Amino acid sequence: MKDIFKIGDEKEHRFSVRPEDIAAFDGVPVHQVCSTFALAREIEWSSRLFVLEMKSEYEEGVGTMLLIEHKSPALLGESVLIRAEVKSIGDNELICSIEVKVEDRIIAVGETGQKILKKDKINKLFER
Repeated sequence: MKDIFKIGDEKEHRFSVRPEDIAAFDGVPVHQVCSTFALAREIEWSSRLFVLEMKSEYEEGVGTMLLIEHKSPALLGESVLIRAEVKSIGDNELICSIEVKVEDRIIAVGETGQKILKKDKINKLFER
């Protein structure tokens, strides 16, 4: 794992809420807003942007935790900005604080955790 980031470093990721991102269960829409599932996927990607630069070709990132606290809905078609900030790095684990916004409106806050492990170790874990 490359030691190239420090506490406070940030990455940003932007996406637009698409019809396939709205809250639905068994194909039945619940609301016309970004689902927690879709938001989780995009939040994970925002912190993975660090991992992509930190890992070697023999390593890969594995999610260790995800916390999302909703503050406001992201509506269909809105452009959503996710800012991931390094909160801590240690024992091959990256913890990021997350802030999600549409313009000046806070959509969600949270945290992600990812460990960077050797690919062969990950493969052995998944064999069980």
